[in-house]
Amino acid sequence: MTTPKRQKATRSDPDTTRVVGYIRVSTDEQATSGLGLEAQRAVIVAECQRRGWVLTEVYEDAGASAKSMVGRPALQEALDAVRSHEAAALVVAKLDRLSRSLLDFAALMEDSRTGGWALVILDLGVDTTTPSGEMVANVMATFAQFERRLIGQRTKDALAVKKAQGVKLGRPRVLDEAVRARIVEERGAGKTLAAIAEGLLADGVPTAQGGVQWYPSTVKAVAEAG
Repeated sequence: MTTPKRQKATRSDPDTTRVVGYIRVSTDEQATSGLGLEAQRAVIVAECQRRGWVLTEVYEDAGASAKSMVGRPALQEALDAVRSHEAAALVVAKLDRLSRSLLDFAALMEDSRTGGWALVILDLGVDTTTPSGEMVANVMATFAQFERRLIGQRTKDALAVKKAQGVKLGRPRVLDEAVRARIVEERGAGKTLAAIAEGLLADGVPTAQGGVQWYPSTVKAVAEAG
């Protein structure tokens, strides 16, 4: 039998076999019927019995979405239990009960690694208490990193296309038109950027963000935008 790894645990420490489970369904109808919840619970209980683990608690989120790990109180309680080492592992029947986001999963894996607690996801064979299960988890984390880089590249490519089409990126301009006209006029008359900035500051003219601190670089951006 392999027992969950726990930070500063020893072979004689009984807490190394203490685990918690987590179950979830996404709709109120499923929560009312109890079928989805009970099926997940049965799988977790059976695995713990097979491996000699003491299942101290099964935390339940009924009618909760897996789009985000935020806003699920039972999940947070389960994580608090392993992070505080009240239990050595978090056991889930299926990955999609925990999260549908590979990026969230990768973050949770890192939390598990640095916190000294184990993560066991039965349907995928993710089990950081064993070498093979840890390897599966690492492969999934690698794909999550790849997905993150793809998202970043797609965003960068989309912004490049918009810029090429002449779309002005960034926050919308909210600078008063009279101030803009003043900057353009003074710049056109040959005033330096620093001199214009000093004049605006002296007059207490607000910036686009509502402040009064003007810089030559800010004046330049306004003058070039026209």
